[in-house]
Amino acid sequence: MNAEASGKRLKQATEVRQAGLVEAALQLAAQRSPADITTGDLAQAVGISQGAVFRHFASKEAIWLAVMDRASDTLMLRLQTAAGTAPTPLAALQAVFMAHVDFVVAHPGVPRLLFQELQHAQDTALKASVRSLMQKYRSLLMGVLQQAQDQRLLAPGTDLQAAAVLFIGSVQGLVMQSLLSGDVRAVTTHALGVFTIYLRGLAAGRGRTPATDRHAPALKETS
Repeated sequence: MNAEASGKRLKQATEVRQAGLVEAALQLAAQRSPADITTGDLAQAVGISQGAVFRHFASKEAIWLAVMDRASDTLMLRLQTAAGTAPTPLAALQAVFMAHVDFVVAHPGVPRLLFQELQHAQDTALKASVRSLMQKYRSLLMGVLQQAQDQRLLAPGTDLQAAAVLFIGSVQGLVMQSLLSGDVRAVTTHALGVFTIYLRGLAAGRGRTPATDRHAPALKETS
């Protein structure tokens, strides 16, 4: 019984330390390239020796994989919540778009890690995790877009697959430009305007109509 209790405490301690290392990796990645972050940096951030890091993770790649897994779970929960609480499909698209932007502002280290990993030619567990996230994201968007199409809120013949790709690409473009500017908060500057243009291209009537104004607040004129 004592051995079992001791094992549970050890497992809990490991989980706490793993969570701390993941959080430290996210914080450091928000400040510089993940490629430049060493296990020594992570160890210093959480107050342990560099050797102790490997008592909790088998490798540096395993740490980044845990970071991506956590980021994916957090992002998808935010996006699903945003879509699920919106009153209409078009409003859900806006809510998902802005929830993604808000996530990037809160966790700028995540897109840095994502963009860096996708530059590698070889397939990795981390790249597979990114692909899994993108598949879940597209699936969520396809569901919302299908609802919008079923309610005749989209222009006839709208390619839903292409609409989902353009949606994600619009967010990624904003994120890339904000990272290049050195101020990730800049992603919010044009987010609403970009989404408004995106939705005007999809909406029934190919322009601003009472239906699109009613279902998507983003289409209202902003000063």
